[in-house]
Amino acid sequence: MAKIIVWYDGACPLCIREIALMRRLDTRRSIDFLDIAPADAVCPLDRQLMLARFHASEDGVILSGAAAFAAMWRAIPLLKPLGFIARNRLVLGLLERLYNRFLIIRPRLQKLLD
Repeated sequence: MAKIIVWYDGACPLCIREIALMRRLDTRRSIDFLDIAPADAVCPLDRQLMLARFHASEDGVILSGAAAFAAMWRAIPLLKPLGFIARNRLVLGLLERLYNRFLIIRPRLQKLLD
């Protein structure tokens, strides 16, 4: 099984809820969830870039956006089928477009959860 690392914004209420759900679903404990909100957090890329978009690493390859979500899903038994479907470039392209639209409304959703 691929080793997955997920970097998330621990200062974002929306992110905290999503990561909590993913932790519960990760019954095999195959994902390392790393909070990059603290200023001293170690990030493999620019910290602001990583806080602005979802990032994950699958077998050492850093992925962003929908591809990162798909990698995380492949490590979670319940979501594994969705993760494999997302390997299709057309499906991944659609998911990426949806993710980019979500990023536009994300600040408003975060304020609702504050």
